[in-house]
Amino acid sequence: MTMTLPFPAGNYSYLKGGFQYSAAVIADTGHAIERARFDRPVPLAEGFERIRAHLQSQGRPLTALCACELRSPAPMSEPDFVAFNRAYVRPLADWGLFRDDINPVARCNLVPAVAPPAEAGFHAFSYTVPLASAREVPDFTTSGAAECPDRPGYRDHIVRLGETSPDALADKLRFAIGDLGSRLDLMGVRWTDVMSMSLYTVHDLHHAIEQELAHLGALAGGLAWHWVRPPVEDIEIEIDARRVSRELLLPR
Repeated sequence: MTMTLPFPAGNYSYLKGGFQYSAAVIADTGHAIERARFDRPVPLAEGFERIRAHLQSQGRPLTALCACELRSPAPMSEPDFVAFNRAYVRPLADWGLFRDDINPVARCNLVPAVAPPAEAGFHAFSYTVPLASAREVPDFTTSGAAECPDRPGYRDHIVRLGETSPDALADKLRFAIGDLGSRLDLMGVRWTDVMSMSLYTVHDLHHAIEQELAHLGALAGGLAWHWVRPPVEDIEIEIDARRVSRELLLPR
């Protein structure tokens, strides 16, 4: 039995998160998830318009949008992060996705360590599409899991705040993986169903990857390391997972 909430307008279900994003999404029976990536970050306003055009070109409603991947100029304080998120959800409200502080759309938001964008923008996005027949394992994607619970007061709950020793980083990664694993459990999928994982950090975590990840059977599709920082100050690690049916590159 899953613990997801239905979002029939988008042909997917989601795990509730904060107002800014859901914890994860999973495609409804008879539907799959496609992921489209821009070849370089696109500013938010332009990105929303390009997403609109792409969904229309695919014959999909705006409510089919199920996940967004952002890139930002620099890590933010928590109050600044909240303000950014309040602006980010306005178009989602206009599209019928965000209502009463409930947001079904999953998200990650990272800060490139080299050549960050001048302003926040889209790196990629995902959406649902109909399938000719059902599949045994549904498509899904999660939001980024960090080394603290995804609720207000991040700094008060960060695992080993301010520490970046190998031992501390292993503890941080262990917490993030535990959070991610709980989301998979709630969706009724397994680590072995994951086809792509991304690790977001500027720190060397090679020493912890085998210890914390390999034994789960989650690395069949490999692990992509992005040399980026999480969007909130003092957070060092994010990790996410997905299983999507198709990926495509959109030119700038």
